[in-house]
Amino acid sequence: MLKDGYIVVNKPKAVTSHDVVDLIRRKFKLKKVGHAGTLDPMATGVLVILLGNCTKLFDKFLTFEKEYCACLHLGSRTSTGDIEGEVLETKSYEFLTEEAVLKAMSGFVGEVMQVPPMVAAIKYKGKPLYELARKGIEVPRKARKIMIKELKLLSYCLPDIRFYLKCSRGTYVRQLGDDLAQKLETSGCISEIERVGVGRFKLVDALKLEEITEKSVKPWVEIC
Repeated sequence: MLKDGYIVVNKPKAVTSHDVVDLIRRKFKLKKVGHAGTLDPMATGVLVILLGNCTKLFDKFLTFEKEYCACLHLGSRTSTGDIEGEVLETKSYEFLTEEAVLKAMSGFVGEVMQVPPMVAAIKYKGKPLYELARKGIEVPRKARKIMIKELKLLSYCLPDIRFYLKCSRGTYVRQLGDDLAQKLETSGCISEIERVGVGRFKLVDALKLEEITEKSVKPWVEIC
């Protein structure tokens, strides 16, 4: 087995990125194992696992564009921006049209400013925002510049709006869903997130956890 390399994993729901790292560390009896970009337990899809000296290439992955397919469920705004959070408000959405959704989505394409959600992993005075959020503490966050390359409507069947997103690092899908719902003058939260691409690594090439073997490890030189 290659001790320096990578594996493209199709992370299942309800499993943390750290869980996947631990599983592969134990499976291959390796000390140096990491991942190239966290996926929340609710999210599924492409999770690139780095082994051995390949872990040193983590910063390279920060420059890669990300691709997602997600579902915005209209009607309720939650504390976490997804369907698992506490409902903060409810609003009607029946007045919406597909044309209005397409017009609103077009306004998010390009260079935009986005305020990170309180459930983000970025830190405030040394503490991750999500830790503060769990304690019911909300702190001011500065808007960050992000780039949305593509935002396409995949299906329109109220109360669900499914969309495809291609974006830069630092883009929060949950926050985008919340911002889009507000732009539409209603409430909404993300009910599904699937990462379908990280740079050239696509979901079609990703392996389920039970499919991973020693032959699944690819040489790290292929990343460069």
